[in-house]
Amino acid sequence: MMKSWLLVAAMCETATGMALLIVPSIVTRLLLGEGLAGVAIPVARLAGIALTALGIACWPGPPQVGMLIYGTAVTMYLAYLGLVGGFTGILLWPAIVLHAILTVLLIGGSTKDKEIENISA
Repeated sequence: MMKSWLLVAAMCETATGMALLIVPSIVTRLLLGEGLAGVAIPVARLAGIALTALGIACWPGPPQVGMLIYGTAVTMYLAYLGLVGGFTGILLWPAIVLHAILTVLLIGGSTKDKEIENISA
């Protein structure tokens, strides 16, 4: 029974995350009664990425998938904000590099885990 509720919760979080990515101001207007402006929009989209990844990590299957999606999406979105969006805080590019490195390490770790599974099978 708990797995069924976990799947329902995962679907709800994924749907909320996707909505925050696509229409963040509408979601906050419906939830909080206020729309978004300025830097709140990219922050809401980052929250959307996190909720989507959390939902995917809780679905049946390896939780690494959620972290890989999160790392990849955050890296790309932050880079987009820095290159096109006009947001350039002092920690933006170090954060992009850190997320890219962690994503590559997760990919490498999941590849090694699959190799070990194939050897022991």
